Amino acid sequence: MKILSASVITLLGLGLSLGLAGCANVRGPAPAALSFYASPVDAGPAAIAQPAKRGEACAQNYLGLIATGDASIDAAKHNADITRVASVEQTAARVLGYYAKYCTVVRGE
Repeated sequence: MKILSASVITLLGLGLSLGLAGCANVRGPAPAALSFYASPVDAGPAAIAQPAKRGEACAQNYLGLIATGDASIDAAKHNADITRVASVEQTAARVLGYYAKYCTVVRGE
């Protein structure tokens, strides 16, 4: 009976440590249980367009096991029919390591 109790406690401890390990991550300034941030990206010398349109493309991660989406600059441009880029920004959100979302926002014409 003591072996069964020790096994159950060990499994619960393992499950808890995996749950708090922060499996679903996005890159960011510092690891945190809950974080939301945005950062600009250098669009290069061709950044002469007016920011009239806004396109966004996102990718999500669940538990570090399932990742979906396309957060590329091309996908964001396509979503807003942008041909000339004025600026690029990346945003990210992370919730307790269970869910993470990473987006690319493109402005242009």
